[in-house]
Amino acid sequence: MTSMQQSPTAGTNIDPGEIAKFEAMASEWWDLNGKFKPLHMMNPCRLGYIVDQVAAEFGRDPSQPEAFKGLRILDIGCGGGLLCEPMARLGATVVGVDPAERNIPVARIHAERMGLEIDYRAASAEALAEAGETFDAVLNMEVVEHVPDPAAYLGACARLVQPGGLMVCSTINRNPKSFMMAIVGAEHVMRWLPKGTHEWSKFITPDELTTMIAAAGLEVVDRKGFVFNPVTWSWSISARDLSVNYVTCSVKREVRG
Repeated sequence: MTSMQQSPTAGTNIDPGEIAKFEAMASEWWDLNGKFKPLHMMNPCRLGYIVDQVAAEFGRDPSQPEAFKGLRILDIGCGGGLLCEPMARLGATVVGVDPAERNIPVARIHAERMGLEIDYRAASAEALAEAGETFDAVLNMEVVEHVPDPAAYLGACARLVQPGGLMVCSTINRNPKSFMMAIVGAEHVMRWLPKGTHEWSKFITPDELTTMIAAAGLEVVDRKGFVFNPVTWSWSISARDLSVNYVTCSVKREVRG
């Protein structure tokens, strides 16, 4: 049985085969031309979206020093810390978790070199939810398409959002275009990612994701697309094109007596 065929670890919502994929690439997280080059290319676009959503929800001005001071932010599937570090620079208290244990020392060492204090843990969203931890903002980027039970996973993520807080969740749509671009194009033609990084059958449509997030107790308040332009070789945010990569922002409404 290959790692791709392994069943989820007993008692968890983690697929050992998925973890093995990312552990094999752990040392390359901060190599701009390595296996995570596509993520580095997309990162300014997704970071801009996250900053805008957090700033709007909490009334912060991201142009000010330490604009997110006093906010506790969780990055699930943090990898090498590509999102944790900018959040820490904005003054947030940041926790980064990843079940791929080899990612954690890479992230810690890089943060130390940058002079940043970030709480990195080899853990899962479910473990933090069981421990009763909550956050002002939960970043859930490109993770949901890698778990065996997306609905259960999103339920755990929702428990991590404190009332009045938000979750930003991005993933990949499931349609013929996403198969051609995310599988054939990115893995086979451009070779941006190792073959087998994604499984098209695990991709989730925007309506499916919205339904699961709502069932978990959060309200989706925004949906946008991340669109790659092969002419300018850059990513941008689109209000209309959610055909391949897309992102949602959802909130947990405060219960008022």
